[in-house]
Amino acid sequence: MTASSLAFPHETGAIPAIGFGTGAMTGGMSVDAVAAALKAGYRHIDTARKYGSEPAVGEAMRASGLPRRDIFLTSKVSHENLRPADFARSVDQSLAALKVDYLDLLLVHWPNPDIAVRDYMPALAKARRQGLARHIGVANFTTRLLEEAVALCPEPLAVLQAEYHPYLEQTKLLAEARKHGLVYTAHCPVARGRLFDDPVLAGIARARGRTVAQVALRWLIQQNVAAIPFSSKPQRIAENFAVFDFTLTDDEMKRIAALKRADGRVADPAGRVPGGWD
Repeated sequence: MTASSLAFPHETGAIPAIGFGTGAMTGGMSVDAVAAALKAGYRHIDTARKYGSEPAVGEAMRASGLPRRDIFLTSKVSHENLRPADFARSVDQSLAALKVDYLDLLLVHWPNPDIAVRDYMPALAKARRQGLARHIGVANFTTRLLEEAVALCPEPLAVLQAEYHPYLEQTKLLAEARKHGLVYTAHCPVARGRLFDDPVLAGIARARGRTVAQVALRWLIQQNVAAIPFSSKPQRIAENFAVFDFTLTDDEMKRIAALKRADGRVADPAGRVPGGWD
């Protein structure tokens, strides 16, 4: 593991610790945003069939001139496409939209209360065996669903992607991911901007000469958690990547962890998670 990547415990390779999320991107400026991220040094780009950003991501990757092997590319199969035939078609559509031959990471985007985990884990594993995805994983799963997915998937899972930031307690889920040797990747790492006005984070940021986002992202990295922040502004895109040249103290880490709150979750689609969150 290097300062800027997290090794897969049970597989060859690593995932860049900071990636560029594209879930908020729509319209023409998405290509420019991804291009700015690649120019700033990002080598992990996170997209999904549901986002509609795959064509823009692929265009920006090609325009960058970077070799395909240098970019860690993640995409996802949406909850409505988890039945086997739909799953395979969704993967093919993602590859066609991106104009690539393979994904570095393929995730189940969200669980579906109407489709059992056992019904789509074989389809996820098949994509890996076919060489369409180098690594596979799940997103937005609870500890119970994660346990089930690991047990039922014929191929090893490498990643759990789920919401995580200082306002959301995820100790139990993080421990479950580590129990199974998965890299935890945090989406919504700045709580969709809710962190920006937090006085504790702002105080640490001022003392450090950093932004609030940089402090929040560094807090995740020091827990060996990857993160996929988003911004459409080139300056902020670059700032969010510049988090490998400072270290938070133990006291700062504890003060940030103490910010967790009962209403901290920001990504919670109605009815999507069977049995509710941990």
